[in-house]
Amino acid sequence: MPDPWEILKALADPTRLRIIHLLDKGEFSVAEMQEILGMGQSRISSHLANLRKGELVQDRKEGKKTYYRRKEGAEVEQNIVKAALTAFAEQPESQSDLVSLKRALDKRRRATENYFNAVAGRLGKNYCPGRSWEAIGHLLLRLAPPIVIADLGAGEGMVAQLLAPAAKKVHCIDNSRSMVEIGTKLAKKNGLTNLSYKYGDIEKVPLGDASIDLALMSQSLHHAQRPEIALREAYRILKPSGKILILDLKEHGFEKARTLYADRWLGFAENDLYGMVRDAGFKGISVSVVAREEKEPCFETLLAAAEKG
Repeated sequence: MPDPWEILKALADPTRLRIIHLLDKGEFSVAEMQEILGMGQSRISSHLANLRKGELVQDRKEGKKTYYRRKEGAEVEQNIVKAALTAFAEQPESQSDLVSLKRALDKRRRATENYFNAVAGRLGKNYCPGRSWEAIGHLLLRLAPPIVIADLGAGEGMVAQLLAPAAKKVHCIDNSRSMVEIGTKLAKKNGLTNLSYKYGDIEKVPLGDASIDLALMSQSLHHAQRPEIALREAYRILKPSGKILILDLKEHGFEKARTLYADRWLGFAENDLYGMVRDAGFKGISVSVVAREEKEPCFETLLAAAEKG
């Protein structure tokens, strides 16, 4: 554990305190911190090096990018940081940074939403990483209708359309209004009266607590701003002993996926996905590769299954 005196000295610097205040709200790259804090790259990198040395932040490399977040420490360390952040909340810079943070997060969401709005109506006709009938087949074999299902990040609802005829009720949640509109039309066209679409974010699902038997995430988790929040939301809406099924990309290094498909995360390592599902409160967790693509960049698809504890 770092020396409490060293922690106090680190947090006494206004710039480092602003960085800790930001990283307490989420995970960001240096470029994003430059935009939010209005500082140069070298200045931010220098202070991050000091904060990392003091074990106040941790980094995570993904492809060519490095992301930073505040590191959770021992109780004494946590109390010191909490007190510093509480005091900083009263400063003008705090409110200014929060406004800039909201603007940056809105920009992230708009980029993702704009992509899906642009491909709405033709998503199923074009190539989409990780979407294969082989992978979907594995998922469908685990279902036990009639149950109430929430398809989180459903898009046009390709999977939901297949599940609805046997399910009790299927709720499709997506943050693209165009996807919701097209999905609703498809459901009506196909006479699926038990299939409904709602505009909403998988990190703030517009469904009640303990109302769902099965939460489904098919290639949506890697678009989440904070996957751990999305998983906690899935846990919240599930009934006791409810199930979650996740189809998503295994960790890869295809950087172009960020621009081609509006991917926020370059997939997930099996252990990392397992840990996130476990930390959300689930039990009986399994994670395995269920599909491998032969065409470059050879995406692999993971299937994770778990139960609400």
